[in-house]
Amino acid sequence: MQDSKHNTDWVARSLRSVWHPCTQMQHHETVPLIPVSHGKGAWLYDHEGRRYLDAISSWWVNLFGHANPRINAALKQQLDTLEHAMLAGFTHEPVIELSERLAALTGHQLGHAFYASDGASAVEIALKMSFHAWRNSGKADKQEFVCLQGSYHGETIGALAVTDVALFKDAYGPLLRASQTVMSPDARQAAPGESAEDVARRAAADVQRLFEEKAGRIAAIIIEPLVQCATGMAMHDPLYLKLVRELCDRHGVHLILDEIAVGCGRTGTFFACEQAGIWPDFVCLSKGISGGYLPLSLVLTREEIYQAFYSSDITRGFLHSHSYTGNPLACRAALATLDIFEQDGVLEANRQRAEKLGAALEPLAAHPRIRNARSRGMIWAFDAVDVDSSFSRRFFANATRNELLLRPIGGTVYLMPPYILSDEEIEGLAARTLAVFEQTIAG
Repeated sequence: MQDSKHNTDWVARSLRSVWHPCTQMQHHETVPLIPVSHGKGAWLYDHEGRRYLDAISSWWVNLFGHANPRINAALKQQLDTLEHAMLAGFTHEPVIELSERLAALTGHQLGHAFYASDGASAVEIALKMSFHAWRNSGKADKQEFVCLQGSYHGETIGALAVTDVALFKDAYGPLLRASQTVMSPDARQAAPGESAEDVARRAAADVQRLFEEKAGRIAAIIIEPLVQCATGMAMHDPLYLKLVRELCDRHGVHLILDEIAVGCGRTGTFFACEQAGIWPDFVCLSKGISGGYLPLSLVLTREEIYQAFYSSDITRGFLHSHSYTGNPLACRAALATLDIFEQDGVLEANRQRAEKLGAALEPLAAHPRIRNARSRGMIWAFDAVDVDSSFSRRFFANATRNELLLRPIGGTVYLMPPYILSDEEIEGLAARTLAVFEQTIAG
């Protein structure tokens, strides 16, 4: 009884005082908040002892489970050494080591790391850095940016300007700088007889037409490589990235890859762009880089971009900052996360785990009310057919009653679980997802 009262009290207090993100608060009159007591491994627990398999890694961040003992130990050690110091005029071991290790993961193609605290901030940094680099190079007319149809890059003003999801963008339209929008390479757009590569070529041709017309005014194109997540897990062939890289080189346009959601092994390689055999001019990382522990984001960029700012003239410097830039605790969590990748052979283990979950999901993929079952690395998605606007909320509610945390995007259901699922958890996740889907479409 006490635990039940605990749950009720936490919910009431939260509704009175906390404005929750990406939420119409009135909906919580019918879909109650879930007060989390603690987490362990792939599971979250409420105060009544109910558990929920965190099948979306708590908004795609928690790679190695909740309360991971190795990340916990690294943070406890760092707490006794240095919790924070400003990064302007000072430096420290965690931020240096993290920067060096990330540069090495790019083969030192991207050797300079600039830090912030969240994904949208990383996107803002990349956009500003691209424009400023062109200005410092005597090409101040290059002020425009290009994004893909259905793209999402964050909800700050600059990031929204290169976002093409109406739900997030429309209300703030008057505040935003206009950007150019090109065709998405979403493989679901394939015409009869077309392959995903054919769609990639059509989409790249749209970029080529724009560059041939306006490259002199375009600073950069920004892309979520391989998977456009917030628009409904729209997946595309790696060929698209290769073709756009060639177009950027030919026309003098920077390539920004937003790997905030799809980096850190989520698509099967540590960086998604590795599957296309290319490197961008800027790559944005956040979410999983700290293992889901602390806010951290960063932009990696090339030597020539860095050199465009290197000067005795302060106005040529990149004057951007966050109070917690390069926070030692967040960097230490990221280093512990990289240690797990290296020591546990995570990418190879994930390939085996992905095969098992893909096989377990085959009955779901064959369901007559499902279209476009698809996967890339540790991401699975499918589109529900003939559902109404309440589908996602009802699915979420049914999922919690079946010990699952799943949060559809409109009619798209996706799974992005942590990289630690056991065979038993894989089978349970697949079976319960199918059961939840059938419950939800039944009304």
